Order: sequence, then structure tokens, then C-alpha cells
Amino acid sequence: MIGSAWLAAEGFEAELVEELRRSGRRIAAWHGRLALSPDPPGPAAWALDVWTEPREVSVRSVKDAADALRAIQRNWSSYLAAHHRRGALIAERLPPVKAKPLAFPEPAPTSHLGAWTLLAPDRLLCSPTKSSPFVNGEVAFLEDREGPPSRAYLKLWEALTRLGRHPAPGERCLDLGASPGGWTWALAKLGALVEAVDKAPLDPRVAAMPGVTMRNESAFGLDPAKQPPVDWLFSDVICYPARLLALVNRWIAAGTARNLVCTVKFQGATDHDIAAAFAAIPGAVLFHGAHNKHELMFARLG
Repeated sequence: MIGSAWLAAEGFEAELVEELRRSGRRIAAWHGRLALSPDPPGPAAWALDVWTEPREVSVRSVKDAADALRAIQRNWSSYLAAHHRRGALIAERLPPVKAKPLAFPEPAPTSHLGAWTLLAPDRLLCSPTKSSPFVNGEVAFLEDREGPPSRAYLKLWEALTRLGRHPAPGERCLDLGASPGGWTWALAKLGALVEAVDKAPLDPRVAAMPGVTMRNESAFGLDPAKQPPVDWLFSDVICYPARLLALVNRWIAAGTARNLVCTVKFQGATDHDIAAAFAAIPGAVLFHGAHNKHELMFARLG
């Protein structure tokens, strides 16, 4: 019996395996990037999506499969790791899911969405509920290919969309490790007041944006206890995760940043002990987004 299913991002299946092992959850089989477990669902940072109510259904035909899904609910998304032609024919018989790219800061969809796949031509696996409101946990955006100096802004957009919060106009933000300015650009576009901190310069176009000031300092040289309070602390600093953890704990202890959003970048092998330490911080949210590479997003909202 399948009690839960966990969808990993491509190339990060091993991270999900280890995280589930550490939480005492077993993997009975893989279906593409979908880990099938006999154990109940729960949070997993390395899963883009968690199928929380999986059920197996025997089907005799394409029509039979579509009818079975429609009898449960209206909105379904598919994950097809095999039997692609048959799966496409089933999807054609279902109401279309409008998965258009978001125009940030447009909120995440609130409509109910389930997920299904074909384990075999005559065996359907479907879950009426899942953890992500996005198809296969992957959020797409209407990208800005002119303004930002890098594509790093996309993972910040995704993090804020998943969190359901973002800086309001006039809120004070500190952006650590800001160069060349992708996150600073995204925050300034929201109307926030951004102090960018980095020894390297910002892209001149970002530095000239209203509300942006630059501090040519090291993110690790700041004493959080001596900084003016900020509404948001952001960090996309390239450093070892243990060093970032110490930095985050200093800012939390000082109480001078109401909200924190940071990228935990892994150097070489994934440090699951450090990931667990981030997850153990009271109020922590930890996840691997569709726009992340070998890194996790950490957030703690006030």
C-alpha cells in the first residue's frame, strides 16, 4: 500500500532519499522522480511536492481512467514518468488546468488541485490532495529579461510566493551578499528600502534604483546587535552552511530583523545535519524550490 508519494526535483533524488531515511520514512519504489512510500506523509525540504492522499485505481481504458478521476474531483495535474501517450489521452479527457506563469507578486493559486500518474497502463495512482498548489510543485513566472542583472531573483520570487509574504512599500530590507544585485532589484521593484551589503559592487542600474543604498562591507563583519532594526533580512551569500547558520543565529538572538529569508548553499556533499539544524530553529520554514540549485531556502517570519 502506498501511504505517501514525494516528488523530487531532477538531480536531487539522493537528497530526498537521505532526508526521508533520517525521518524514519521508507521508499518502496521510484516512479521517475516520484518516491513511493508505505509511510504517512509529512514535511520534506527536498520534495517539490508531496502527495498526501495517494490511492491506486485499476482502470480498463483511457475513458475509465478519466471517469475515475472526474468522479473524485474536478482539478487534476499529471506527472507522467511512463506510458506518456496513454497519459496524454487521459489528460485530454479532463478539465484543463490553467497553469499560466505568475506575474510576481501575484499570489499562489488557491484552487484545489490533485495529482495523478500511470504506474502501469491499467493502474492509476492519484492523490486528491498534495502539498503544493502548483503543477508538480514547479512555479513559473513571467520573467523580466531586461532589468535584473542575474536570474537569482527567480528563487527569491519563488520563496516569497511560497511563503505568502513579501516586503511592502517602504519596509526596510538588508540584502547580504547582494552583488550583482538580483535580489536587491526584486526588493526595490516592490517599493522596499534596500541596503545592499557586499564588498563587490552592484550593477550600476540596480544601484541607481530608488530606495537602494550600498554598503561596501562584509556580511559577516556586521554586528547584528548594533544594527538599526530592519523589517526583512535577506541573504544569498556564498558561504559554507555552518557559517550561515551561525550568522542567522546571531541575527535571531539580536532581534534586529523581524523576517529572515536566506539561501543555504551546499559546497560539495549535502550537509544534512546542518539542514536539520536550520529546520530546528523555532518558526523555521525550509524548502528546495524549483528555481534552486544545490541549496535550500530558509525563512523565519515574525
